[in-house]
Amino acid sequence: MPFLSRAGFPTQPFDFTLKGVTSISCDTHKYGFAPKGNSTLLYRTVALRTYQYFISPDWSGGVYGSIGIAGSRPGALIASCWASLMSVGEKGYIDSCHSIVGAAKKIEAAIREDPALKDDLKVMGKPLVSVVAFDSPTLNIYDIADSMSAKGWHLNALQNPPGMHVAVTLPIVKVVDRLLEDLAVVVEDEKERERVRIVEGKGKKGMARGDSAALYGVAGSLPDKSVVVQLAEGFLNTLYKA
Repeated sequence: MPFLSRAGFPTQPFDFTLKGVTSISCDTHKYGFAPKGNSTLLYRTVALRTYQYFISPDWSGGVYGSIGIAGSRPGALIASCWASLMSVGEKGYIDSCHSIVGAAKKIEAAIREDPALKDDLKVMGKPLVSVVAFDSPTLNIYDIADSMSAKGWHLNALQNPPGMHVAVTLPIVKVVDRLLEDLAVVVEDEKERERVRIVEGKGKKGMARGDSAALYGVAGSLPDKSVVVQLAEGFLNTLYKA
């Protein structure tokens, strides 16, 4: 967002120029192109920053103070983050912003205007930066997500409301036209399946079938979210098994 205006795109105030903003979190491993494990947290005032400190004055080893609950942290990650920022530089980030946001605008325009997409997909909100979210008034959006995954596009499914989104990155910039072509093919395939359902007397917008539908559709429909929490806990526990 800091580079939107310099890259030629409209922007909105979002930083400390707004009186209500007291802190800003920025994951430098994303659009900062730094290694994963890096992030920054900025505060409006020193007084606010002190609330993140962890200080134990009566520890047996002496007074212990850390900038956060975590103690030791890898200096190599900090150094590699700084090296990434310096290597890309201001011009590099402006150029990347121009490419990434430009591709996102292209995806948004295609969903709004392309005859192959506009009747069955609807953009959610007004995308300002690099993420374009959309749903479908006519098809099961999770079936579309699964069909895109089958073509190698692992886009993010959403819930409450159901939808999916594209977070544009530099690799996607290079293949954005193919993404849109595949999306149009998937939408047409899903429309054909709907036509078959109607002919078979099953009605429109049949039940979702794929993995995304199973995860997001069921989770979103359960009134008791504790069940979803238990399922997530069970999945995380499997990660610790050899």
